[in-house]
Parts: sequence; structure tokens; C-alpha cells
Amino acid sequence: MKKGKLYLIPTLLGETTADSVLPKATLDIIFGLDHFIVENLRSARRFLSKTGNSKLIDEIHFELHDKHYQASDLNELLKPLLQGIDMGLMSEAGTPCVADPGGAVVALAHQMGIQVVPLTGPNAILLALMASGFNGQAFSFHGYLPIQSKDRINSLKMLEKRTLSAGETQIFIETPFRNNALIESILQHCLPETLLCVAAEISTKHEKIISKRVKDWQSISYDYHKKPCVFLLWHESDLSTQKKQARKHSRLV
Repeated sequence: MKKGKLYLIPTLLGETTADSVLPKATLDIIFGLDHFIVENLRSARRFLSKTGNSKLIDEIHFELHDKHYQASDLNELLKPLLQGIDMGLMSEAGTPCVADPGGAVVALAHQMGIQVVPLTGPNAILLALMASGFNGQAFSFHGYLPIQSKDRINSLKMLEKRTLSAGETQIFIETPFRNNALIESILQHCLPETLLCVAAEISTKHEKIISKRVKDWQSISYDYHKKPCVFLLWHESDLSTQKKQARKHSRLV
């Protein structure tokens, strides 16, 4: 029996319309699916409603796969694919399998010989990097930093040291209600000339992306409490590294 395809579906990053950030080809595939693996049932149903999907929610099959998943349950999740039924995998917000548990589903799908199809849509990490003005030739994404203050400060110092030595842009995220505390840690413990970009509420009408030196952030008023953000650190002294990498890339293509 021919196996189904696993489509990786990007969802909305905030309060915006689906057709403003998702191409028609992505929406058409979503409309054709009846089976979904989702991180959050409520947000998945809400997203499908916002796409204009004409199917009744009761006619759609949802399988929950969140951070509390058991590895032994994954085979059951993928059973429809083995029966020839296409499925969609959705994160709670944005692109799936980046800083969410969807990667385990995709890994098993590859082991089972199931075709994995990533769809086009908003990715907060790449959009933030594009808009930051930082090094887009070399960068690292670190997900969530430690919760404990001492561990978080040590992580920030490590990331700053890495951007100083390797020229990489360092990208990370935080639970929205801890955003302000994270920024305070950066301003207190990073070098004055280090650049910090905060990209908030990307792709929505409230989008705000600011790149400034740490010393300049000290003098501005900000409040990112409960606002989805991506954080980036870089050091402008590494601009020469970025230019060298760009020239090398241009010679190769």
C-alpha cells in the first residue's frame, strides 16, 4: 500500500489573517487534509478556522503531540500515514519542528520511509534574523535559555563570547512572561558595544523589531511582557567577518 505524506504546516505567529502570510499553495494543501498531529488542540482548531477551511471541525481528526509525549505513542500517531492517508503536523505557533516536539514525529516518519513535505509559511527565527542587520552568513539558534538567573547569565556570557570569537549571530527565545527579565539580564551582564535585537510580534500589525547596542538599550523604555519575541546577539566588530563570508559565497555561486 502506498504511504501517505506528512506535511509540515506553518501556523500563524499572532493575530493576523492566514492569507496575508500563507501562500495559496499551502492553504490548498491544508484544505485537503482531514488528519492532523498538533501540539495544542485549541490553537489548531482556531488556526484551521482562520484559514477559511470549509470542513466542519467535527469531521477533522486531531492527534495530540506535545512536550509530554511518550516515545511509545509515536507509532500510533503515524498509523494513518501507513494506511495511505496524508497528515499535517502543526506547531502551536509558526514553523513546526523548531523548538517544539514535532521533530520526534518527523524523525520516525523518515525511519518508516514516509515522505516529509515542509510547507512555506512564517518562521519567526529567520524573519528576525533577516530584519536584525546581524550576520546572516553564520548564526546559531539556542532555543530557550535556562530559567534560573545564575544559569541564564552564564549562558548569555557564553553566547556573547561566541559571537565575539566566531562572528556568529546568536539567536534565542523566551517564555513571553519572562521577556523583560531576560532583557534586564542582557543589559546588566553583556558588554556595552554588543548588539541586541528584539523582534516582537513578528508578522502582526503590532510587529516591532529594534536593533541597538546594549548601552543604547539602557536609555530606552521597553515592555515586552507576554509578547512573543525572538532575541539576537551580535557584535559589530564582526562585520568584517560577515563581509568575507559574503564574498566567499558569491565566488561559489
